[in-house]
Amino acid sequence: MTEVSRNPFTPSHRGPVAGRAVFSRPAAVVAALLILAFSPAVGAGHAPPDELAGIEEVIERGMRDWGVPGLAVAVVKDDELVWARGFGVRRLGEDGPVDADTLFNVASVTKAFTAAALGILVDEERLDWDDPVVRHLPRFRLYDPYVTQTATIRDLLAHRVGVGRMTGNRLKWISNRSRAEQMERIRHLGPDQTFRNGHVYSNVMYMVAGEVIPSVTGSSWEDFVRERIFAPLGMSRSTTSVAQLRPGDNVAYPHQEIDGRVVEIPRRNFDAVGAAASIHTSASEIAAWMRLHLGEPGVLEGRRLLNDATVKEMHRAQSISRTPAFTSLAAYGLGWNLGDYAGHPVSRHSGAVDGINTHLVLMPDQQLGIFVVANLHTDLIRAVANQIVDVYLDLPRRDWHEIIFGEYEERRARVQAERDAIHDLRRANTRPTLPLDRFAGRYDNALYADAEVWLEEGRLVLRLWGDEEMVADLEHWHYDTFRAVWRNRAQREEFLWFTRGADGAVAALHIDWNLRPAQLQVGAYPSAHRRVATFDRVPEPVSEGNTPGGSDTLSGR
Repeated sequence: MTEVSRNPFTPSHRGPVAGRAVFSRPAAVVAALLILAFSPAVGAGHAPPDELAGIEEVIERGMRDWGVPGLAVAVVKDDELVWARGFGVRRLGEDGPVDADTLFNVASVTKAFTAAALGILVDEERLDWDDPVVRHLPRFRLYDPYVTQTATIRDLLAHRVGVGRMTGNRLKWISNRSRAEQMERIRHLGPDQTFRNGHVYSNVMYMVAGEVIPSVTGSSWEDFVRERIFAPLGMSRSTTSVAQLRPGDNVAYPHQEIDGRVVEIPRRNFDAVGAAASIHTSASEIAAWMRLHLGEPGVLEGRRLLNDATVKEMHRAQSISRTPAFTSLAAYGLGWNLGDYAGHPVSRHSGAVDGINTHLVLMPDQQLGIFVVANLHTDLIRAVANQIVDVYLDLPRRDWHEIIFGEYEERRARVQAERDAIHDLRRANTRPTLPLDRFAGRYDNALYADAEVWLEEGRLVLRLWGDEEMVADLEHWHYDTFRAVWRNRAQREEFLWFTRGADGAVAALHIDWNLRPAQLQVGAYPSAHRRVATFDRVPEPVSEGNTPGGSDTLSGR
């Protein structure tokens, strides 16, 4: 084995990785980083164990480079919480420190809790993993009658139904509407690939899985998780809803880099898909959750919460995954990504909602669990986890922050060039084919519900679903194409365009959803995965002054 230095966290060199392009940071970001550099990191009661000596310096250096306001970490080893600590601040511009008890929205790490909740019902023989979903939710419908009747709870949890993302991570999908309406509309979502033919990640299928719980127990997903998982694990401050947070709580605020500046962004409510992404917890409390899956599976402090076989089923490969993080096995279990690290089996899951990023790693053969969360989208959390794993596996030293940050800067420059190329295709000096007020009206889509467009101070405005959080100003791009710039800038932007019918009147609105942005710091586009949704114009009564076709005089830009 290659010799390891006594302090495995000492960087091998300073500055960017040799040979890597460096993305120039705007002055505002540099200023924010300098503030962070001289802000004291706040501990949570004890220093890291001797084997992790130096890890705090790695985290602080990474936070400066990435511009991370706050971060928390927890390490479980051999059925003990050996370290939990917070760094930085909960909210830029305020002194409130992140500590081990600071609550963060852990986003998709929620999915494993949902799988465990259903596992409790499996243990009680109130349902089976392979029950058809329609047995418990008779109104559930998918794009195909066979798939509707055949899809099981296991299929939902293993992401193998074939239907995927709706509008991308930054946009809510009619989430100010009931879960019943969301399930009603899912039947209009076509598949990304055929049923049970691999892994297609789907938040809405987890929302459906969560709704199985009240159908079986009469208790909501939220209440069941609190009573049957949080309570026995001692997770007394953890919540299942943003609505349960109160002013003055020890809670992290979300931040995002927008136009070169790290800024606070609004905290939004994702409770309508709660079973996929709405749990808030802390480094100190999630340690109990990690311990439940290590040691004797399903047991904590001598109390059995889940059967051994049920926990093992959650961590067994159920569908092949294309996740690039692993070199050999790449699969999804029930709420867990499965793979290996240096030949050791790994169960892990990441999570991302607006301005919060989470990474949780379990290594059962090492009895090791690592949780890292930050109030900014950043791959630093993955670098910190890798750095800690290397120590416990006694691997040769690698500066994971340096490696991953260098890759990020290279990718950022490449994505920015792709975005610039999209901008270069814009046709200058064009105008809409109709006066702007002729594009105003109501539009409808069977899957994506309703949209409304109106003219406001000479500019078109879009609102989706009657939701005041879903309002965008439409910048004229070229011809009848516009760029929707969301007023909540965390949502970034989408392209949309209008088409006309045979009578010359506007017939439809088309929105090009960016489902998987290549790099959010650059913007919502370019995107590796997109979907165009067509909203048909809702006819209005023809009256004087409302004649289809109309004048070609431009009323605004």
